[in-house]
Amino acid sequence: MAAKKPENLSFEQALDELAVIVSEMEQGELSLEQSLKQFERGIALANASSGKLQQAEQKVAILMGNDSQATLSKFDSDVD
Repeated sequence: MAAKKPENLSFEQALDELAVIVSEMEQGELSLEQSLKQFERGIALANASSGKLQQAEQKVAILMGNDSQATLSKFDSDVD
């Protein structure tokens, strides 16, 4: 089965695949050719994910712009 184009994956799917690629490459068992292919795929996934994240940030900014009283604050994912 052929891999989907990175831009056709959801943000979460792209991050999951990127995590698998990183894990495979860290194990050091891939050939040079396989490593280069995985690296290229990883870069494409990272770029597509970055683009999706920027789109989401823009949408939030637009939505927050509709409420003049709203303020954006930094998201802290390490909250206990």
